[in-house]
Amino acid sequence: MKSPLSVLVAILSGLLVLAGYFFPFPALIAIRTPMLDWAVTLAGIAGLVAIVNLIIGVHLKRLREAGPKRFFSIVVLITFLAVSVAGFYLGPTDTNFQKVVTAIQTPIETSLMALLAITLTFSSLKMLQRQRNWMGLIFFLSVILFLVINSGVLAFSAEIPALQDLLSGFHQIPAAGARGILLGIALGSLATGVRIILGSDKPYSG
Repeated sequence: MKSPLSVLVAILSGLLVLAGYFFPFPALIAIRTPMLDWAVTLAGIAGLVAIVNLIIGVHLKRLREAGPKRFFSIVVLITFLAVSVAGFYLGPTDTNFQKVVTAIQTPIETSLMALLAITLTFSSLKMLQRQRNWMGLIFFLSVILFLVINSGVLAFSAEIPALQDLLSGFHQIPAAGARGILLGIALGSLATGVRIILGSDKPYSG
């Protein structure tokens, strides 16, 4: 993959896909669509390879080791096999299968969000201790403010129109921050794609 041919294939593929977006000619669309399908298929295969490596390379090795990690690996393997068999047998569109997955996924996501809130609060306090400036103070106060707003403590604000309007305005701030993060991701992806097309970056060369 370090030969000039691989660089040429990557550059031509990127240019063809990019040109298909700006110039929707039938010939370009006929080339772009299969290439995008191949990319999605390869991404799915890469995900499967990562899962197999996690199961075989990590958890099966832990079964030979003594300690508390062995128990968790057994739980992971049993859960993985049960969900895989149920998914292949029932299908991802089955209502009962979706309920089971949701019943497991929702508590996990809730626990991760709670852990994220604690970590964010602790990090903001540490940053305020290291950097005693107005930026650190604003970050710390913002974390505390949004934790209080989203905790449900201010549920009585529905009876006070002025306070309800103020809290509604505060709820729009995270949306603006999320848009900024998405714009940053989009610009970063665009810059990476341009560098690959120009041949400056070669992630496929290993």
